[in-house]
Amino acid sequence: MQFGIGQSVRRKEDPKFLTGRGRYVSDLVLPRQSYAVFVYSPHAHADIKSVDTAAAEAAPGVIAVLTGADYAGDGMGPTGGVMPEDMGGPQGHRTMHMPLAVNRVRFVGERVAVVIAESEAQARDAADLVEVDFAELPAVVMAADAVKDGAPLVYDKAANNISFTLRLGNGEATDTAIKGAHHLTRLSLHNNRLDAMTMEPRGCLGDYDTSNGRLTFYTSTQNVHGIRQGLASQNLNVPESMIRVIAKDVGGGFGMKGHVYPEEAVVAWACKRVERPVKWIATRSEAMMGDDHGRDQTVEAELALDENGKFLALRWHALHNVGAYIEGAGAIPVLFAVKLAPTVYNIPNVDVVNKAVFSNTSPTVPYRGAGRPEAVYIMERLIDVAARETGIDRAELRRINFIATDEMPHSTLTGWTYDTGDYATALDKARGIADWDGYEARKAATEAKGLKRGLGVVYYVDNTGIFNERMEIRFDPSGTVTIVSGVLSHGQGHETSFSQMLSEWLDVPIEDVRLAQADTDEVAIGRGTYASRSMMVGGSALRAAADEVIERGKQFAAHFMESDAADIEFTEGKFVIAGTDKEMPLKKVAQMSFMPVHVPSELGVGLQGVGAFAAEVPSFPNGCHIAEVELDPDTGGVRIDRYTVVDDIGTVINPLLAQAQIHGGVVQGVGQALLEDVAYDSDSGQLIAGSLMDYGLPRADLMPEINVDFSPVFSKSNPLGAKGVGEGGTVAGTPTIVNAVLDALADFGVREIDTPVTPQRVW
Repeated sequence: MQFGIGQSVRRKEDPKFLTGRGRYVSDLVLPRQSYAVFVYSPHAHADIKSVDTAAAEAAPGVIAVLTGADYAGDGMGPTGGVMPEDMGGPQGHRTMHMPLAVNRVRFVGERVAVVIAESEAQARDAADLVEVDFAELPAVVMAADAVKDGAPLVYDKAANNISFTLRLGNGEATDTAIKGAHHLTRLSLHNNRLDAMTMEPRGCLGDYDTSNGRLTFYTSTQNVHGIRQGLASQNLNVPESMIRVIAKDVGGGFGMKGHVYPEEAVVAWACKRVERPVKWIATRSEAMMGDDHGRDQTVEAELALDENGKFLALRWHALHNVGAYIEGAGAIPVLFAVKLAPTVYNIPNVDVVNKAVFSNTSPTVPYRGAGRPEAVYIMERLIDVAARETGIDRAELRRINFIATDEMPHSTLTGWTYDTGDYATALDKARGIADWDGYEARKAATEAKGLKRGLGVVYYVDNTGIFNERMEIRFDPSGTVTIVSGVLSHGQGHETSFSQMLSEWLDVPIEDVRLAQADTDEVAIGRGTYASRSMMVGGSALRAAADEVIERGKQFAAHFMESDAADIEFTEGKFVIAGTDKEMPLKKVAQMSFMPVHVPSELGVGLQGVGAFAAEVPSFPNGCHIAEVELDPDTGGVRIDRYTVVDDIGTVINPLLAQAQIHGGVVQGVGQALLEDVAYDSDSGQLIAGSLMDYGLPRADLMPEINVDFSPVFSKSNPLGAKGVGEGGTVAGTPTIVNAVLDALADFGVREIDTPVTPQRVW
């Protein structure tokens, strides 16, 4: 089939974007629209003594100046996040974050007031006139400093600034194994803090209808139903039916846009208060200051080996900096890091601890990988050091410790059960594509130029797919079809891949398929897109919906052809009476199902199908990444020369789009390895990396061609056999590059290096 599953079909979405016809929140203009600009805290930690808004209120064009006292006085509620105790885990210190600070600010960039004016320029001018009297308090930035005795407390009741502690594995057995080990590798690591840096900064537009009391809310999000739920239940205290949330085109999310932000809660409230549409769009600097960040984990790790290189025990203790508040799914990276700690290796003893630590910085939330990059980084960095210390080939050390295919399903000591995986095969395939055996010759050629060459290899695993999902297929009277999607494409190419799937299953032309998504009035319920869940969970629900279309279609076809439904078969897009040449195309059956007469009432009106799927267990994509870098000893500059990926993502729906997802993930992983760092001043808590002048991003000239191939083992966790693809590149990209750089530096005796691996650090 030309456009079916497994075909590299180009994206249907792209012409719109390539010709500038994408439509984002900032493009929307409503009648009587006003503009919001926020006043942000310049202090990392301070009490608010008073807020004087008089001068701002008198400024030209100003409609209202609102403070935390106004927000609380209207009975509006805080934002908040899920905690381990909500999932049966240990209790911790729960935070409630008022979208406009009332008494205290806890990080630079916390929202203190909002100015609403006729134009953005007028609002910005007036925001400069708001006078806030702060009483500055001591601040703490790094998690390692925050847990020390006597450190400033972000919350008086959170001792040593610890929100909660998660520990998995078998502690006593791990201690015994480490004491009796032939070799012990120790390593201190820091996983640097990142900003998702979406091409479209955050923004929203609220429109309150005074005639019926209903809010229409446009926002840049990955999860419209989650935003509706959060606004209704936490912030505005209204039924969800009184809120409609719409996302137009979304210019990137990466986990950062998965929950209600303070600005969204304030705009949703303010548009009702001023009885006019209110629009807010972040500048890039406001986004970097107010975005919830990713990563920021500090860890002490140990890996014990026997005399043959077999892993005996893994132990690490980590501090995960959650910032000033636990927002949205902010606890999830802390959990997923410990859950995935053994990665693809058969380790009989594991003891891993992750502490969620408060600091006077922006909150951290899931960022492409959400805890899995941290776990894989720890494991793969340990293995490379252990290989060098023991003299065992690094690829062979990984191979002899892989969980074997005949050991699947395999349950780890941290609570995951891997259904499938053939790690050795993918490793061998990647080594072949990367020309592993030719490395020494390339290294000699590099050194002849006065440079150093390094090779990095990583094997990763990722847990993907959470929650349940609903998908709907609706035919219209013309016979064309609409997919009503509970997942939300913001760059993933759902319109193309889902159309391919219907083309495969129902034999409908992909040009006849429309995708409806990201509107809570049009889509009954949906969980959105994150955690690499769209294909595994959403695609499986779409399969169920297609099956229902076929079954309902058989009943319609049986009526129209005067047959019994049990005698109807569906093949090649047609309903056929078994054993005869009597048939009706699906499109015709769909058209006739809308006839105003002569259709039995029990069949209903119109052909449609609804499907659901619950991810009771995740899928576990995995793969091998190999990179080679050249390093200039005189400048510390690093050039990536080669990059190879062989991934097991189960069923590959569209190889072209899957490769593109991997490309994007790898580049983000490389960005963390070499460039990106959300840096705060350790004394004042001021954001140092506050613009793109100070925050390095990967660009096209940084990357070589990324060679991607697949080594699929079909997942048993879902009917498609699919595994997530969206995050694997990021999970593996960072340790692959860091391992390659350290390999190049090995002759200088360098064993550790902090990320990002900047030229200065290398030099």
